[in-house]
Amino acid sequence: MPNPLLEDSLLPPFELIDSAHVEPAIDRILADNRAGLLDLATNARTGDFNSTILPLEDLEDRLQRAWAPVRHLHSVRDDEPLRQAYKNAVHKITEYQTELGQNEALYALFRSIATATNFASLSQTEQQLVRHQVRDFELAGIGLPDDERERYKTLQSELVEVQTKFEENLLDATAAWRKTVTDEDKLRGLPESARALARQTAQDAGLQGWTFTLDMPSYLPVMRYADDRQLRFELYEAYVTRASDQGPCACEYDNSEHMVRILVLRKELATLLGYQNYAQFSLTTKMAKDEQQVLTFLQDLVDKSKPQALREFRELTHYAATHWGNSNIEAWDVAYYSEKLRVDKFAFSQEELRPYFPADRVMAGLFATVERLYGLKIVEVADVQTWHKDVRFFRVSDANGQLRGMFYTDLYARPNKRGGAWMDECINRRRLSDYVQTPVAFLTCNFTPSVDGECSLLTHEEVVTLFHEFGHGMHHILSLIDRSAVSGINGVAWDAVELPSQLTENWCWEYEALTLISGHFETGEPLPRNVFDRMMAAKTFQAALHMLRQLEFALFDFELHMHVNPSHGIDVISVIEQVRERVAVVSYPPFNRFQNGFAHIFAGGYAAGYYSYKWAEVLSADAFEKFKENGIFDRATGASFMHSILERGGSKDALDLFIEFRGREPLVDALLRQSGINTAA
Repeated sequence: MPNPLLEDSLLPPFELIDSAHVEPAIDRILADNRAGLLDLATNARTGDFNSTILPLEDLEDRLQRAWAPVRHLHSVRDDEPLRQAYKNAVHKITEYQTELGQNEALYALFRSIATATNFASLSQTEQQLVRHQVRDFELAGIGLPDDERERYKTLQSELVEVQTKFEENLLDATAAWRKTVTDEDKLRGLPESARALARQTAQDAGLQGWTFTLDMPSYLPVMRYADDRQLRFELYEAYVTRASDQGPCACEYDNSEHMVRILVLRKELATLLGYQNYAQFSLTTKMAKDEQQVLTFLQDLVDKSKPQALREFRELTHYAATHWGNSNIEAWDVAYYSEKLRVDKFAFSQEELRPYFPADRVMAGLFATVERLYGLKIVEVADVQTWHKDVRFFRVSDANGQLRGMFYTDLYARPNKRGGAWMDECINRRRLSDYVQTPVAFLTCNFTPSVDGECSLLTHEEVVTLFHEFGHGMHHILSLIDRSAVSGINGVAWDAVELPSQLTENWCWEYEALTLISGHFETGEPLPRNVFDRMMAAKTFQAALHMLRQLEFALFDFELHMHVNPSHGIDVISVIEQVRERVAVVSYPPFNRFQNGFAHIFAGGYAAGYYSYKWAEVLSADAFEKFKENGIFDRATGASFMHSILERGGSKDALDLFIEFRGREPLVDALLRQSGINTAA
């Protein structure tokens, strides 16, 4: 039987892909690529862009086309055979990519292009690609002595292995814990949507009663609404001790040693390349100039947010004591009393909004929003192979009817699926001799699924998440850059990559847009104006507390990677405790092990880069003010953002593209205004 991962198909044949196909396909492609690199080194003309980049792009695209669906299935349909095949293959791919980064013949070819007399005649995109390639060779250790190159390869290989294990432990720890309740009295306060999901979860497992898990659609309602404090405590303890030495599953999937090993490997890798620490190494591909600029940026936001956060927390503790008789708020009480205070102050709750956001209506409203902004037409396509019955597939065309891209959506939480929400590349845009390869994206979320055959009703927070990921998708799909290495999100500074996603969230807070996005699941009535007004009044409720929490994560990440010193021992707990002493206003229990589940920095792409969320939020808040000035659906402003940002990928420096759209450099004041941080108080 032919291997579907080796077949030349328009889209991945998901229904045919089996774990047994993975390693043979990757082995074949890597062998072919190695042979192709030898041929390229022999035949490419010195100083000639096309004879170097086009064959290399062909090799990289073939690997990407086979590996992307495997990587995706590992995230959304994990099982033991696939997990093992993935681990074996990722090790081989890492080894190949390290070899590629240290290929002296290829490096010499790119250096010859960069120093050629005709370099200035190349397009902006081609020049940027060459500069990035030369930089990336140097970051891959091309200039190291032979013994240090071998050490670099070993470090990279082990790092990928440990990061993969970290992610697997977190997935397993999340799935391992469940709480089944048979006494309905313990469900007091929970909305019917949460009860129905818990009841269906129990039924699916052949149990009586209501079963709660650590998946967000199950966990979050308990923390916000459950009157039973013990139930809140049990879920909180299980969640914040996942993959750690504490809690109900203590030591079973412990990531403590993996975190330390990851930090040791990253430190040695950075030092090997001549950097003082991994944070300094990380910034070589970001907008921020140096470590001090990042620390100053974060500390400035802390200084401007903390006074208000202290006032917000004092208000919450006073409210809990005077209205509910609880003078000792613990971490598992904060969300519960915050929700009650929100309702008392603004007569508004997230659950009140849920009936107005059936998933299909939200999707239709999302498409209508981007159609008005960018002139796009989005149409669902049937009979496309997928990995689950809930997955849908869409085509995106521009105002001229030209196909621009396609995307899959996988919106709902389920077992064996990684938590969180993300966009990932399936196929990259690039120009071949006779056609342009159409980009394809994966948009993945973990929303509340349909219960008892009823339509899925989303919270407004879930709507915002969907818009966020769709913004990433538009950045990938709408690219007009013909070279894949700088097309879409490729080549974009990591601290700017969140700009399109965070900008897109803003339409979820505009009534003109919400009339498109919302529609009551029974009547079709859009969100009433009086409900919207209450929602907006509550928008910046506890804004400073939320700001500080993100700054806490960002500072912990950056300082961990900046100051870690393996020779003195690595105490991850002490680092996060020291950050919390300076930043946090809410106390954490001693058993809290948030860091053991911090996949963004230990298994994802945000190591020494979690600050990027706030950095890019400055860009997005400032960019949206231009839409507010001209009208949120102003087509000229939408076209300007599309042409300056979405279509340009990494073909030009992120700051230059922002200035092209905004007319100036970004201002942090826009973020403070949008977040409701009052620095004058």
